[in-house]
Amino acid sequence: MTTQPKNPLHGITLKTIVEELSAHYGWEALGEKIKIKCFIEKPSVNSSLTFLRKTPWAREKVEDYYVWTFFKRDGTRK
Repeated sequence: MTTQPKNPLHGITLKTIVEELSAHYGWEALGEKIKIKCFIEKPSVNSSLTFLRKTPWAREKVEDYYVWTFFKRDGTRK
């Protein structure tokens, strides 16, 4: 098993990321902060996961926003 000490997302699933962001901000605010259709029109965890798994640029935006929201600069949780 490879360790990734500098990667704050190591071991965190995309599902966890979407669930935590939607719980923290709510779908409406999340759609305002990250302007992608799966967060704006009929948002759900499953529809978001389907879209994000197929769309690398959108997944990267969501992952970056998750790190910005929940982690300090040194990679530890806030």
